Amino acid sequence: MDREELLSHYEWSAGVCFRHPAAGEVATAVIKILYPKDGGREVVRACQDCVIDMEAQRRDAALEGGFSYRPGRVGQDLRRG
Repeated sequence: MDREELLSHYEWSAGVCFRHPAAGEVATAVIKILYPKDGGREVVRACQDCVIDMEAQRRDAALEGGFSYRPGRVGQDLRRG
């Protein structure tokens, strides 16, 4: 699967990548929503390069662990698909 096809599994909008906050606002996708114990909601966003990197890590982990890999699920548990 090429880069553009992989990125097409996500919705992109301006935001701050959790790995590169100093870069400021860039095209990002929501990869996780956290609900801290003290209340509220924290949206974790990642830039395109980071999503590509995390997809590769997730794919490799799925292959090593015997799980199925489906793109577009960075931030989800591999056991859930």
